[in-house]
Amino acid sequence: MTEHELFNTYNKDVYRTCLYMLKNIQDAEDVCHDVFVTVFRQDWRNVTHLKTWIMRIAMNHCLNIIRKNKVKSDKQDQLQNLHEHEALAKGSVDGIVMAKLSFAELEKQLQKLPDKLLSVVTLRYIGDLSVAEIAGILNIRQGTVRTRLHKALKLMRKKLEYYEKVKTRGENHFEYSRIQG
Repeated sequence: MTEHELFNTYNKDVYRTCLYMLKNIQDAEDVCHDVFVTVFRQDWRNVTHLKTWIMRIAMNHCLNIIRKNKVKSDKQDQLQNLHEHEALAKGSVDGIVMAKLSFAELEKQLQKLPDKLLSVVTLRYIGDLSVAEIAGILNIRQGTVRTRLHKALKLMRKKLEYYEKVKTRGENHFEYSRIQG
């Protein structure tokens, strides 16, 4: 496999993961570029699990950026705009409004997750990686990956169920925001 073939094979997976983690197109492109620069500077031809190794490098780069830039709200808005644009191209007005509300609340709750849980959820559901691949990328045991996934989903479910109760009762958003903090 040549460097060009390697890049073409894994570029989309790396970029999608970086975009989801960083919520910024430019940052995702920069990190994706940095990941492949790092890969090409290493002895990548002797790596047995290439995708896992590359995704680990990508996650480490993303987590470093996240640690440096804890301000996530601007990046979240860009991803939401991207989702809204896709919804406009696909669906009806009612579907677009519902998708916008649901996606916005889901995205808000995802961003409240600790970085350890967010990285596992991102790799599993955005990167479409197996538990074993995630364990290899993050250098943790498979049981830890399963525990973090379970904990993240449980937190998300609890927060979203509460959000739905508040929404169906017609309580104002101020009360929900104050309680959820």
